Amino acid sequence: MPTQTGDKNKPARNSLVLIAEHFLDSLVERFAGGRHEQRNRFILLFLAAAILAFLIIPGQQFRAVSYKVGDIATSDIRATQDYLLEDRPLTDKKRAEAESVVPFVYDYNVSAATELTQRFEKGLALVREAMAQEEGPDIKSLRDVVSKSLAVELSPVELGALLAVRSDRALLLEISRITGQLYSQRIVVGRQVFASDLEHGILIVDADSRQVIATGNSTPYIGLAEARGLLERARISQGGGQQTLTTVKEILARMLKPNLTFNREATDEKRRQARETVRPVLFQLKQGEMIVRVGERVTAEQALKLQKIAEARKGMNRVVGGVGIYGLVLVLFYLPYRFARKNIRKFNPSNKDLLLLAFITICSFLLLKTVYIVSTVMGGIFPSIDTANYFYLFPFAVGAILVRIILNSEVALVHTAICAPLFGIMFNNSLPVVIYSLLGGVVGAHGVRQCKDRGTIYKAGMKVSVANLALAISFQIVGDSLFSMQSLYCILFALAGGVINAAFVTGIIPILEGLFHYTTDIKLLELANLNSPILRELMIRAPGTYHHSVLVGNMVESAAEAINANPLLARVAAYYHDVGKISKPLYFIENVAGGENRHDKLSPNMSALILIAHVKEGVELAREHRLGLPIIDIIRQSHGTSLITFFYDKAKKLAGEGKVVDEREFRYPGPKPQTREAGLVLLADCVEAASRTLTDPTPARIQGLVQKIINKVFIDGQLDECELTLKNLHGIAKSFNRILGAIYHHRIDYPEPAYKEKIAGGKKTLEDSHREPPEAPSDQHQEPEKSGGEDLKRLGITH
Repeated sequence: MPTQTGDKNKPARNSLVLIAEHFLDSLVERFAGGRHEQRNRFILLFLAAAILAFLIIPGQQFRAVSYKVGDIATSDIRATQDYLLEDRPLTDKKRAEAESVVPFVYDYNVSAATELTQRFEKGLALVREAMAQEEGPDIKSLRDVVSKSLAVELSPVELGALLAVRSDRALLLEISRITGQLYSQRIVVGRQVFASDLEHGILIVDADSRQVIATGNSTPYIGLAEARGLLERARISQGGGQQTLTTVKEILARMLKPNLTFNREATDEKRRQARETVRPVLFQLKQGEMIVRVGERVTAEQALKLQKIAEARKGMNRVVGGVGIYGLVLVLFYLPYRFARKNIRKFNPSNKDLLLLAFITICSFLLLKTVYIVSTVMGGIFPSIDTANYFYLFPFAVGAILVRIILNSEVALVHTAICAPLFGIMFNNSLPVVIYSLLGGVVGAHGVRQCKDRGTIYKAGMKVSVANLALAISFQIVGDSLFSMQSLYCILFALAGGVINAAFVTGIIPILEGLFHYTTDIKLLELANLNSPILRELMIRAPGTYHHSVLVGNMVESAAEAINANPLLARVAAYYHDVGKISKPLYFIENVAGGENRHDKLSPNMSALILIAHVKEGVELAREHRLGLPIIDIIRQSHGTSLITFFYDKAKKLAGEGKVVDEREFRYPGPKPQTREAGLVLLADCVEAASRTLTDPTPARIQGLVQKIINKVFIDGQLDECELTLKNLHGIAKSFNRILGAIYHHRIDYPEPAYKEKIAGGKKTLEDSHREPPEAPSDQHQEPEKSGGEDLKRLGITH
């Protein structure tokens, strides 16, 4: 159940982060559990293999050789098969030539004169309609409406001229006559631009029917400015006064638009069609044909052939190569996994572990792909360093170290054996990369086998550096290039590579702990802090349980060291195994301190339910505080399926003779301890609780009690499912005897009290001794008090 202290100390987080965490938690729980465990494993296998194949295939070769114009060929290069390759530069040149001769498309509006006359007629109709209104026309509104109809902005003077027109019909006849004369010619926007297009060649198309009207460069035309000049010189004699008709001509000049306009979309479409009609220019290479000889300077034609062959091979092999890599990844994943499951006892990863392994593997390949791209760029910046030497810097061992810290060495070894060949494939089938990554991963995983703090990771990184150095020197000797400047770079990079691995692991491990809820030894050290919120609340609300948990922690840590179990996990799990008692602390005897026993008012069945419930509540608290699955499992298994004897016997007495009490109602739900650490917590919990009943805890009595409790637990079958042997139980008993003997050791009586007591004669009591100042000696010649050394001798402690 939630606790107040936990809520107060819980950091406020962004809602998006909480949503992301909830999504990841649900994804991990859905994949790790459920009814379709086998199906989920196959889905993960095929999906992870597909992602890795995608990461491996597109990469360029690690030591790929490419020639540019002017380079000197280092070997003979022949065509390995027949090739029919496209000459892309020549193809592009021919397509550009075909595009350049495409004529410009112009749209011709044959009804331009009619449209202009109709717009003017509509404007006059609006004027007459406004004048016919009884209240008279609204000049401003009328001007806006007429301007919109004519598609030109009218001034008040021009609107007045339209109002002063005497005969609309006569005026429209004059306008039709003049515009018909003007639009009998082809009017363009600008003479100079059109003259240039005309020299190139134009195609005149009817704007409505899209039929070709004319082609070529002999089309007569006039400019828009010239057409407006002709309109101004034209004579209109009907429809109104001279001033009115002059203003009307000015309006018509502004309404005049070209009837021959450039159509860019149609021109671009013609050009695209012209490009598509040009077929690619191909050249043929026969198998065995010499492309370039060793020592020759590569020409432009040879460089083009080499580039086209590389592109053709890349395109042909990508699909086939992708399928091959995908199948290889599947085989490398499945067969070693099956072998390890059948032959390695500690290799038994759960679905959650497999999800973690897939995540680490994919991220490792993605990281190496990224640093490879960076190293390629660095090769251009520092040409004196061979690009192939940068792989000594790559963090190949990161995955193996992470798997060893979070899971175990067996899984880390199998993971390294699977990834090393795939690393070699990704780097151009490089055998040195396979060896380098394999040995680096093994050494790194071995270096963190007892990772108790962050410093251990960097110590492991230094061990990886030493292994990298040995391999780098060996590779240089094999390549007969030990005494060269490149060897110095390899040595420096190899030494730095181990530290880089450690740095990556240090940054990644907290992320994996949070995402997948794993509890590493580093996390256990943080949980072992007795000032953690949940332990502080346990100390305040249930001090007896807190003290009991600390003592159990000391006992299991000593016993775990004796039987080579994980002492840190055992101690931390012991601290938290009874946190469920926080909710009802006064129902547990260690927290009552001589007060009222609340179980006296409850039935034995209810009392047993309350005691059993603290396990479930402890699991819920552990999940809320993210203590990790190992701690949660030990909390659930800390009481196994043991019998609550006191309330079971009480229930049988209350039931009377002849009535049967169901023993299952007085047993914890379990499961029984599954690991040695869980078995240790169960034994230490029982022994420590029973040791409090000893009235005279002599070493012999403690030894007898420990042996009795362990035998009782063993006979009850609580240790049947964990890996504790009889030899382990003897070591555990000896360790418990030593710890309890130190706690309950006998003390000799002091010869005199530490403080003087006050009685009726005026002597001080213990309670008042701190309040009165010390009396000054009445006689200066009084015998001095005995020294501290003599007091020690009185206690039996001599120098």
